[in-house]
Amino acid sequence: MTPYDQYDNPLIRRYASAAMSFLFSPQFKHQTWRKLWIHLAEAERELGLPITPEQIAEMKAHETDIDFAVAEKKEREVRHDVMAHVHAYGEQCPKAAGIIHLGATSAYVADNTDLIQMKDGLGLVRRRILRVIDSLARFADQWKSQPTLGFTHFQPAQPVTVGKRACLWIQDLLLDLEEVESVIQGMPFLGVKGTTGTQASFLELFAGDHDKVKQLDSEVTRRAGFSRSLPVSGQTYTRKLDARVLAALSSLAQSLSKFSTDLRLLQHLKEVEEPFEKEQIGSSAMAYKRNPMRSERIGSLARFVESLHASVAFTSSTQWFERTLDDSANKRLAVAQAFLAADAMLIIAENVSSNLVVYPKVIERRLREELPFMLTENVMMDAVKRGGNRQELHERIRVHSQEAARQVKQQGMENDLLERIAADKSFGMDLETLRRSLDPALYTGRSAKQTEEFLSGHVEPALKRWNDWKDLGEEKLRV
Repeated sequence: MTPYDQYDNPLIRRYASAAMSFLFSPQFKHQTWRKLWIHLAEAERELGLPITPEQIAEMKAHETDIDFAVAEKKEREVRHDVMAHVHAYGEQCPKAAGIIHLGATSAYVADNTDLIQMKDGLGLVRRRILRVIDSLARFADQWKSQPTLGFTHFQPAQPVTVGKRACLWIQDLLLDLEEVESVIQGMPFLGVKGTTGTQASFLELFAGDHDKVKQLDSEVTRRAGFSRSLPVSGQTYTRKLDARVLAALSSLAQSLSKFSTDLRLLQHLKEVEEPFEKEQIGSSAMAYKRNPMRSERIGSLARFVESLHASVAFTSSTQWFERTLDDSANKRLAVAQAFLAADAMLIIAENVSSNLVVYPKVIERRLREELPFMLTENVMMDAVKRGGNRQELHERIRVHSQEAARQVKQQGMENDLLERIAADKSFGMDLETLRRSLDPALYTGRSAKQTEEFLSGHVEPALKRWNDWKDLGEEKLRV
């Protein structure tokens, strides 16, 4: 069988980074198991159990050189992955074989490793969110004063600016950043809890000394890089933690999907485009096309992540008492793939947001077509100030607007709303005065100032709070 004769997960082959792929690899998983066994043995020795420095040194010497062939052969015999790896580790560490996994149950290594993977994975996600925010912030600052037609219901509405619109995307990502950081900071360790969470095996090892069992739990938790462990558990940590983590990834997916959808619509309008390589082919049949393939891929991956949150929520809600095993296969798929897909979305989003192309002339032409409708409220207010009746003027504006729109839509003619208003003596305004009112900047309100204030007051502090996001290495974008 060749690599081309079996399913190949595109999240690994095409989309996610090497760093995120490694985090959920067998190598990382099982070397973390061994690290946890070392933490346990060291803490047990410090608390008085007969474990020698020589045994611990032997374990440390083989922390990463895992003999997967031995472990896989043993698993076929015993049908238990943790015990297979205990055996494989013991073969490499004959002096320490008898104390590996002492007092622990499978969840000690499996569940604690899951929590380490999710915490580290969220750290990678946080750094990538900051990179996308940085790219979009630079884009927003560059285009903060460029008026563009606003849309509500995807119908023309009061103008905004290109930069102000980008701030809406950034604000969503800032909310996601806060949620991801909250989950990281609140992530507990399972610790050493035993078969059903009672710590009975450890109480036996320490001859009924409750304080030493509590110290063991605290010390292993500290060594693993966590500030606290769950105060109570069954055999496993509560699966609500998986649901909470994937809720944060789902929220991120929603934000990136919104960004990518807006960009796809803007590309249809020919106002803003994602980057398009010189030799890139948009369509196999229609050579002229410039399809927003990267934005579409973000949306596609986002739907996948959102669906995985539902999967772990179902798992969390159907756990029985101290544990069941119907979570295992689901977790292996849902959690890892949610992280890989989130990683992939952020890589693409950074590439897109760093190279957005704006077409001001197209934006200005669309504004000219719609601005006559936009200024009608100001026209009506000015006429009222000169003694007009607001309700009567509103009706005349409505009639003129509907007729001008009909002429544009049904006959393909120019928008002549200004000419109609100038000819209506109720408003008392000449055509030249009305045309001077067509400066788009008059209708964007505080858009430019809001952008400046948002970037300086909210985005810059977030980017400065962490300093670990600028150098993640270059990720090749495969499209």
